[in-house]
Amino acid sequence: MNTLSIDGQLSIGAMAQRTGFNVSALRYYEEVGLIPPATRRPSGHRVYDEKVQEVLTLIRHCRDFGFSIEETRALVSLSTSDEKDCVEARDIAQVHLSAVQAKLIQLQELERSLAKFVQACSADCIGGPAPKCTILRDLSLGTSVKAEPRSCCG
Repeated sequence: MNTLSIDGQLSIGAMAQRTGFNVSALRYYEEVGLIPPATRRPSGHRVYDEKVQEVLTLIRHCRDFGFSIEETRALVSLSTSDEKDCVEARDIAQVHLSAVQAKLIQLQELERSLAKFVQACSADCIGGPAPKCTILRDLSLGTSVKAEPRSCCG
């Protein structure tokens, strides 16, 4: 079935299918101004120019990389502006990369702390009564994930 109409426009459903978004996402991106407003058929149904597909593909990849809506908005704007320099896109990506790297450090610290909790439980109390489990005790006492877990016997 050809999803392109005679006038070169795609229905919202066809556009959603082509770009991998659901229809509600397209409505949202239109509402927040990431894509131009759809034209309306006499029936009231939204239709989009085929060029919107390129913008939605860019939005899809931005979101896949974890860019915020505002970062995505800036990148979409840059993608259509001959007056702006690509250094702006690089700067947006650099700020996002720095945030991802900081989050990665936090996640690695969390991983080490959780591994210590599991190791302490395995070494000291596994198989014993749950209320004496080092993991549950440390969590109920509010032990910081950066602190060393305590032994069941300690």
